[in-house]
Amino acid sequence: MEQPKGVDWTVIILTCQYKDSVEVFQRELEIRQKREQIPTRTLLLAVEDPEVHVGSGGATLNALLVVAEHLSARAGFTVVTSDVLHSAWILILHMGRDFPFDDCGRAFTCLPVENPQAPVEAVVCNLDCLLDIMSHRLGPGSPPGVWVCSTDMLLSVPPNPGISWDGFRGARVIALPGSTAYARNHGVYLTDSQGFVLDIYYQGTEAEIQRCARPDGRVPLVSGLVFFSVETAEHLLATHVSPPLDACTYMGLDSGARPVQLSLFFDILLCMARNVRREDFLVGQPPEMGQGDADIAGYRHGARAELWRELRDQPLTVAYVPDGSYNYMTNSASEFLHCLTFPGAPGAQVVHSQVEERQLLGAGSSVVSCLLEGPVQLGPGSVLQHCHLRGPIHIGTGCFVSGLDVAQSEALHGLELHDLVLQGHHVQLHGARSRAFTLVGRLDSWERQGTGTYLNMSWSQFFQKTGIRDWDLWDPDMPRIERCLLNARLFPVLHPSRALGPQDMLWMLDPQEAGSKALRAWRASWRLSWEQLQPCLDRAATLASRRHLFFRQALHKARHVLEARQDLSLRPLIQAAVREGCPGPLMATLDQVAAGVGDPGVAARALACVADVLGCMAEGQGGLRSGPAANPEWVRPFSYLECGDLARGVAALAEERDKWLSRGAVEGGLHLCGDRTSSILAGAALAALQRAAGRAVGTEALIHAVLHLEQVLTTGGGWQDQVGGLMPGIKVGRSRPQLPLKVEVEEITVPAGFVQKLNDHLLLVYTGKTRLARNLLQDVLRSWYARLPAVVQNAHNLVRHTEECAEAFRQGSLPLLGQCLTSYWEQKKLMAPGCEPLAVRRMMDVLAPHVHGQSLAGAGGGGFLYLLTKEPRQKEALEAVLAKTEGLGNYSIHLVEVDTQGLSLQLLGD
Repeated sequence: MEQPKGVDWTVIILTCQYKDSVEVFQRELEIRQKREQIPTRTLLLAVEDPEVHVGSGGATLNALLVVAEHLSARAGFTVVTSDVLHSAWILILHMGRDFPFDDCGRAFTCLPVENPQAPVEAVVCNLDCLLDIMSHRLGPGSPPGVWVCSTDMLLSVPPNPGISWDGFRGARVIALPGSTAYARNHGVYLTDSQGFVLDIYYQGTEAEIQRCARPDGRVPLVSGLVFFSVETAEHLLATHVSPPLDACTYMGLDSGARPVQLSLFFDILLCMARNVRREDFLVGQPPEMGQGDADIAGYRHGARAELWRELRDQPLTVAYVPDGSYNYMTNSASEFLHCLTFPGAPGAQVVHSQVEERQLLGAGSSVVSCLLEGPVQLGPGSVLQHCHLRGPIHIGTGCFVSGLDVAQSEALHGLELHDLVLQGHHVQLHGARSRAFTLVGRLDSWERQGTGTYLNMSWSQFFQKTGIRDWDLWDPDMPRIERCLLNARLFPVLHPSRALGPQDMLWMLDPQEAGSKALRAWRASWRLSWEQLQPCLDRAATLASRRHLFFRQALHKARHVLEARQDLSLRPLIQAAVREGCPGPLMATLDQVAAGVGDPGVAARALACVADVLGCMAEGQGGLRSGPAANPEWVRPFSYLECGDLARGVAALAEERDKWLSRGAVEGGLHLCGDRTSSILAGAALAALQRAAGRAVGTEALIHAVLHLEQVLTTGGGWQDQVGGLMPGIKVGRSRPQLPLKVEVEEITVPAGFVQKLNDHLLLVYTGKTRLARNLLQDVLRSWYARLPAVVQNAHNLVRHTEECAEAFRQGSLPLLGQCLTSYWEQKKLMAPGCEPLAVRRMMDVLAPHVHGQSLAGAGGGGFLYLLTKEPRQKEALEAVLAKTEGLGNYSIHLVEVDTQGLSLQLLGD
């Protein structure tokens, strides 16, 4: 299905809690813009929340102010004005709170999905999915305004969600269906029959949830998505100058205002719900707030009073998407693993990863952006992400392992992990970069609810098993009720005498085997709790490491695809390498394949991929040049290749290529011109030269000689034109995928009298449009070497339809032949987009009612059009038809017959 036209966003703004992450996330947005997911004209902004705990509402208000400032400045205004919102489509994405299973948050959590049609190969994270949903599913059709989207949920939305924007005003929330059981821990909308929101419940009572249920028994969940019309956005923006709401923005905090925590849904939107009374709203507090916040009740009262005054008259409606789905990414490892695995699936989901055949990947497991060498066993329901592991390694069921490199593989040898979360982290400690490792149980709780569990056992059991004591983890004066996994100093980040590894945590699984030395080493380390570790996480290093690993496994993939002769396109990978600034290692790998494989076909495809890399690097600035051809600087490399010395030839090509890449731009330009080359003309010329030289040459040899000549002349080409023009009668040519190439020609036997009938229905039209097929043919070959899926499929269809056309000749059926002609032309257009000039298309449209079928001869782009007319002897009739059509230019119609003799030579004077 063709993707609908996306929203042309004016601004996309990503909010985050940590100042040191703003630059990191800004770069990530820009990377996505280079991947063409975001229009180049879109303003991209990553901004820090004014305070860590301003809430989703405070972050929204601050982001809206920042957007208004930037758009006002872009418009040349010297003051901030909300007028700039009237023609803007704005998307605010909230990063949300820390996430224990990904150092870069829920937005950058990688998912076990891929898009084979994507122009650029890349690991897909939650942010990418949400951008796609907002740009191509929910956003299209909406008026100017402000979309706000959380990034802490996994969404599924159908291609056409059926949202009507006719007569819309106010704010609109997007609701997705959920069960009443799921709704007990989430937010739910209560609506009336017209779609107005009456109330919003969070972890509501059974009666409240049932009151929200729809006829199918499901309830509309609060999904983290809301749209503000320009009018409502202006009302919200106006509150940033009113105390105490001014403390939600950086301007208020810069003035010394006391921070206020504000919820987008249970402060800002709730005051717009029809059944909410003012007195109840003013004394309430959002569920995001903790129990210790009662001392600021008066402060919150003032903030809510200001929201009520400004927003109460704005209507709030719901758009319910019954075919969508919503899953909040909780801090439960069990629920998180369930989102990333496929229970009941027959095999593992392997995405952007290189794994060896001998590895055993359990059903329903997933492997994302990994490089696995040697025997690695992964149990059902387990997940590997961003790991380069070398076996033997056995990871059992219910595990999540992320961020480990080969250096940490040995720590896993001899172990069998079950129901565990093992992660490697990049951290900065006092400016120094290092690695830390965390290990928790799949069933452990990250909530503040007393002592809880660790490594899937009670704390008392853990203490007894390991010899660790509670004073190792918590300060003695910390109340026992406050002690939990979040604030337990479990995780070593620095050891006085050596580098740390997973073994500094894994010893806890079998303390008796590890011995007392492991406990002493753990106690000697500087340890942090999960809460203390969060500000030390080096998100820039994390994302850089993931990108580096992605390209490492991608190089393995490129080598395997080429050497195994797989019909998989490497073009998306090439685009990724160029756009993210690392084409060098890819070209080096392609050189190695071309030089070392010993197979000319594989070598040719590898070198074609090198050409693709260079073409992507040129970004269309190279014009339509066909390559170095006879440039004297490339003669030496080509001579090696012609002699069959692939290793020296590829090395010389790479050496010369590096010289060209190191040169600056050249002023002016060099224009190369050449005469039009015809394969049949070339065949006739070669035959005449051979005859003049006193040599006898067969037609089969001429076919191959023309093929060689066209390569020397850099026009490319194949053997089909020679077969058609030099061999007599009606025939079909075939060649097997082997070297040396051998062309086999079969003459087709047709019914008696059919050749004359065919002659009566054939016409040739000179379109008046000349064409040179060289660049067109090279683009076709490059697309084939790139194994673009559409080109590969089309090539198979061309072969199949050729056999169908041969059968139509055997039957003597003009209508079937016409259908073959029409299908053939559509296939040629797929193979070489742009080969049909507008004037030729106009001519073909005019002739269509009078013909069984038609196609351009040769590679397309102009030249001659051949027709199979419905009625015999239609030259004059069709000349009259074309004479009435404007804009066709200098055309002419000619009679044509099937050549039953083939190539013949006659010396002058004979």
